[in-house]
Amino acid sequence: MPADDETYGALLYAEKHANSLRRLPPERQQEAALKRVQLWQYLRERAEIHQARAVDEARAVGVEWRELAPALAVKAPNAAYNKAKRLQAAAFMDDVPGTEPVRRTPEAVMETEQHFIRQKEAERRAQDAAQQRHHLLMPAARQLLQHRDGLVLDEDAQYWLDEVAEVLSHCSTPTQVVSLSRYLSAAVRALSNAEKRTARPAATTNEARLALSAATSLVTRRNAQP
Repeated sequence: MPADDETYGALLYAEKHANSLRRLPPERQQEAALKRVQLWQYLRERAEIHQARAVDEARAVGVEWRELAPALAVKAPNAAYNKAKRLQAAAFMDDVPGTEPVRRTPEAVMETEQHFIRQKEAERRAQDAAQQRHHLLMPAARQLLQHRDGLVLDEDAQYWLDEVAEVLSHCSTPTQVVSLSRYLSAAVRALSNAEKRTARPAATTNEARLALSAATSLVTRRNAQP
């Protein structure tokens, strides 16, 4: 048999020697046949993903649609373009785990492309904004943690301050900065909610009041940004 990672070769081997399974009980033969169908479907899907990437690379180095048409087994440049878009539908689900299946039409693929572009742009803006606030965010988080004994913490506030402490210990990348900002916002919100619910100050010492005020001001400015 071929090596485990040589699925295509293994399937060809299984197809060639399928008759040798006739000695097995019918249910075992059915199980083996269904497994072959499943693996061929897997290979078909993977082939589409890799072909889509190959088309993208060809376009990136200047290959025209009229040149891609025969390679994609179609007759016209616009047909090559449409087929390439359909292939991208499978690539989307592979590149972004959890993505809902994309309809195999050029319009649906272009709509999904624009969605991913907007999503990445929004993430980039959030990371840039968080990075710009980095010099204020870190001290505010440290001060709040330093004086947490002077805060009246319910279960919610305790949880979010623990999250702040966890990410603060290794906060260096833009993604971690964004997480720290979100956790700090959640902690401030939880303290504010507890204060409203109990009609008691969330801070019991002057140092804790100053730390909470600084964190609240930072969070308020963050939320006010578009």
